[in-house]
Amino acid sequence: MTEMWDFLPILLTFVIATGLAMVLAFAPRLLAMRRPTPEKAIPYECGKDPIGSARERFSVAFYLVAMIFILFDIEAIFLIPWAVVFRDLAREVSRGFVFMEMMIFITVLIAGYVYAWKKGVFDWHR
Repeated sequence: MTEMWDFLPILLTFVIATGLAMVLAFAPRLLAMRRPTPEKAIPYECGKDPIGSARERFSVAFYLVAMIFILFDIEAIFLIPWAVVFRDLAREVSRGFVFMEMMIFITVLIAGYVYAWKKGVFDWHR
């Protein structure tokens, strides 16, 4: 029974967080004054009046750049923690091995970047 009391603060945190979320979600609907105008009813696109259909197709270049971004974002996800624990890894394994392992990883990523560059992925004027 005492083990269940150990979880009471966690349960209380969840109850408070859920209650606060509900209050913040529904309070504006109950308390806010509604004054609809034609200007408020139009769609908003970055401060400009919307032009054309919202169902337009995106350029393939957009998707290519998005994939390249994800690739290099993943590189950072692996590179930053490696740099943080480099000293600890170097104590357990050879420092040269740990460093060369990451250099091989970076070389493969640079090769992918050069390949994408040569294929014209970054050329937006095609």
